Amino acid sequence: MSHPIDVMHLDRAHVICAYEVDGLVVDPGPTTCLDALLDGLQAEPRALLLTHIHLDHAGATGVLMRRYPHLTVYVHEAGAPHLADPSKLLQSAGRLYGDRMQELWGEVAPADPERLHTLQGGETVEGMRVAYTPGHASHHVCYLHEETGDAYVGDMAGVRLPGHPYTVAPTPPPEIDVQAWLESLDTFEAWEPSALCLTHFGRHDDVGAQLARVRESLLEEAAMARDLSAEEFAAWSESQARAALDPGTADSLLQAAPPDQLGLGLRRYWEKKAKDSASVPNPSGGPVAL
Repeated sequence: MSHPIDVMHLDRAHVICAYEVDGLVVDPGPTTCLDALLDGLQAEPRALLLTHIHLDHAGATGVLMRRYPHLTVYVHEAGAPHLADPSKLLQSAGRLYGDRMQELWGEVAPADPERLHTLQGGETVEGMRVAYTPGHASHHVCYLHEETGDAYVGDMAGVRLPGHPYTVAPTPPPEIDVQAWLESLDTFEAWEPSALCLTHFGRHDDVGAQLARVRESLLEEAAMARDLSAEEFAAWSESQARAALDPGTADSLLQAAPPDQLGLGLRRYWEKKAKDSASVPNPSGGPVAL
């Protein structure tokens, strides 16, 4: 069984969960949470398994590699260069978080490229089966712990807090792809996992029901983002969470999945689809009308 560690992001419970499994750490979280992670570890880690490189999941990677000189890191091949040189990652995140970058994530140190093991999906590493699962991010992977059947799914199975079924699909910019996400859910559902281990937040064993919830949330959010302005979407998303949850739980969920970011990611998705459709020629040689 895995050992979940609440890394207490901004001193709030149930926002970011790291997992310790047989000397591995899945998604260690950001450097601002490093003390809580280290306090929660039961042994010195030998490797990190990253579902993707977003800062709430992997921001502490370089600092942990510096602390543990023999620590190795598994990450999708498209994410690895941005761990070794995080400048583009930080530039992209800075557009979302502005002057809160240090407060939210802390130091993002370069990773030692010699200790990065790249993944494509289809491998088995450290007792974990790997699947390529784009949709939330183009470099997202999920892991199945073959001994227990627990699946470590990063953001793909949604944001859901302990004790509550309410689920939100986290859709920040810039790489949301709704169709790819739905196909990725099918990919790891085919594993028939015994439980889903979510970064936001915790282990849930009602696998079929949870996957149905995230599919429903993703499609509903996508439809609303197409029809509403960014401001209207954010207000709608927050009102949904506050209506479904007690105030403290809602605050944690909204910190893990900020409503303005959910709308921005989906609006970018729709804009890209419109642009792609407009560029496809029709049989008469002109652009396809939208």
